[in-house]
Amino acid sequence: MIPPGATLGILGGGQLGRMTALAAARLGYSCHVFAPEPDSPAFAVARATCTSYEDQRALEAFAASVSVVTLEFENVPVAALELLSRRVPVRPNAAVLAVTQDRLAEKRFLTKHRFPVAPHREVRDPAEARQALPALGGRGVLKTTRFGYDGRGQRIVESPREAEEAFAALGIGPKVLEAFVDFEREISVVTARRADGARASYPPVENRHEHHILRTTLAPASIAPSLAAEAVALAEAVARALDVVGLLAVEMFVTRDGRLLINELAPRPHNSGHWTLDACPVSQFEQLVRAVCDLPLGDPTPFAAAVMDNLLGEEVRAWPRLLAEPGARVHLYGKHEIRPGRKMGHVTRIYPLEGGLRR
Repeated sequence: MIPPGATLGILGGGQLGRMTALAAARLGYSCHVFAPEPDSPAFAVARATCTSYEDQRALEAFAASVSVVTLEFENVPVAALELLSRRVPVRPNAAVLAVTQDRLAEKRFLTKHRFPVAPHREVRDPAEARQALPALGGRGVLKTTRFGYDGRGQRIVESPREAEEAFAALGIGPKVLEAFVDFEREISVVTARRADGARASYPPVENRHEHHILRTTLAPASIAPSLAAEAVALAEAVARALDVVGLLAVEMFVTRDGRLLINELAPRPHNSGHWTLDACPVSQFEQLVRAVCDLPLGDPTPFAAAVMDNLLGEEVRAWPRLLAEPGARVHLYGKHEIRPGRKMGHVTRIYPLEGGLRR
């Protein structure tokens, strides 16, 4: 157990790191954030090291200053985690990152362990993309293997010619071509796991996207209890197979015939878990701190239903109105530059679990 009073190291300085640092402070921990961007939102609430993830001297000094390292961003070089892990516990470890930051590695891992995923093919050039699409039903999504989030690095393709053109547009290197899933809804589960295997999972939530960016999360998802239990069990099984220590968010499709297909994994706090700040006894951010510090995991059972809306780009300028709205819980990330589609904050509204207003 790493007791309160210690320093938690966080790789990545975005809003997830900021909210993790704030949760850690509630439990008596200090935080040291390591990120290359000088305007990182987390720097405002924690000690900061601003340099490249390849800066070995800085990583050595960072490791010497903390008791445990976690992350809020999965696109950290695996080599950085391997270096740190020789000096301090890193949770989740480099092996988890090697799987989850690469879509091909992730698909191979899930397939190897017989977890349900959409039909897919590895394609290494435009010709292979063209040839693979008919076998996947004639319509699919072509994705880069790395750095894909908020719709980046992917294209819907509806003909072999489009598949070939999309491959060229997405740049060199292998890609994943997935069959298009006509899903009924998208859900996600955030699950926490300690080093001893103890676990705690939040209920599945429904996610609604706009231009591939999460717009709204409805918590809990309006699905049958049996399907909710199946989704939680699936997320916990993936976390166990990966040997995650910390958090794992598992995004899933619910097909029109009631099956679950895993879409993506994220070994960190997740946008779809922000509602837990206002509707659960322990938020996903505090749960991460508890998990990586070997503290007892908190109760993930919600005491209210919630609707979480992201504030994207210029929408953040509505903060005066939102702050004046009774019951609105406003979270602003302290980002200085407003860009279209950029997550500037979120607002959560809570309702009674039974019979509450939902949309």
